Amino acid sequence: MQDFMDAVVFGFKGVFKARTMKFAMTSGLVISAVWIVIGMFFWDGIISSTSSILTFIPFSMLRSNGAWMLSAFLWLQLVLVTFALLFSFLGNIIVEKISRDKYATLSISIGLASAIFWGVIWFFEHDFIYSKFLRLLTWLPFETIEKGLAYLIGFYIIYAGIVVSMIFVTSMFSSKFLSEVKEREFPYDAMHDEYEYNNMKKTLKDAGIFIGISIVSFPLLFIPVINFIILVGLWTWMMKDTIAYDTASFVFGTVEKEKLKEFKTSIWGLNMIGSLFNFIPVFNVFGPYFTELAMFYYLKEKRDA
Repeated sequence: MQDFMDAVVFGFKGVFKARTMKFAMTSGLVISAVWIVIGMFFWDGIISSTSSILTFIPFSMLRSNGAWMLSAFLWLQLVLVTFALLFSFLGNIIVEKISRDKYATLSISIGLASAIFWGVIWFFEHDFIYSKFLRLLTWLPFETIEKGLAYLIGFYIIYAGIVVSMIFVTSMFSSKFLSEVKEREFPYDAMHDEYEYNNMKKTLKDAGIFIGISIVSFPLLFIPVINFIILVGLWTWMMKDTIAYDTASFVFGTVEKEKLKEFKTSIWGLNMIGSLFNFIPVFNVFGPYFTELAMFYYLKEKRDA
């Protein structure tokens, strides 16, 4: 358990490093731009598909969960606006007074503080906010509600594409990324940092299963709490094999499936924590890197035990 907690701390400290920020933000911007272009070309088809599915869902469920989705969307917008305002204000004041690593720490800390601040308000006032949105949706015609939810789900589909693509990219460049981490944190430790990336087939297979399960479980995304559990489960499952195998190859040189089974609980746990980053756009780009850093530290400790 101590190795697990130390790995989590190492992961969080690692994403504060300027080099990790560069990896994450560069790949995140490129992937987001690609998916935005894809969304622009196929938006009408996406909305048409989601609208067709919504016609099979009872109006009472659409209204109830529409209120929940709008509440979550408002929370997200407030978090992002608060982060932007605080970051622009504080960043301009102290940008020349702190190091690059501390500046990265400042930016992530502001984002987390914004999420926690509005999260506390939503925790105590959720019923009031939800009831107001529910009343609003009661006044609106079914077609308006259906169209609005279709747009929200369309954005979710694009967002899911970004999340899955980030896992692919993190995996493809894991050797380069982990090599830099090793040189910075453990320069005298001999590791197999020149392994060949060969998990593409497995990652593609996992992505296909992820998409299939997402489609089948789509109606369940309209049930509060259950939708949260499904999303965390899907994102965790999508990451766990790819990142575990990449990191194990780096640390051990070869991947022994039976060996990784010994660490099954911790692998699931670290990936689950990494998946929680996906609930806050912008910060979602750090999820795979946090998981890879934490997994790297955890497997290294187990190797040296």
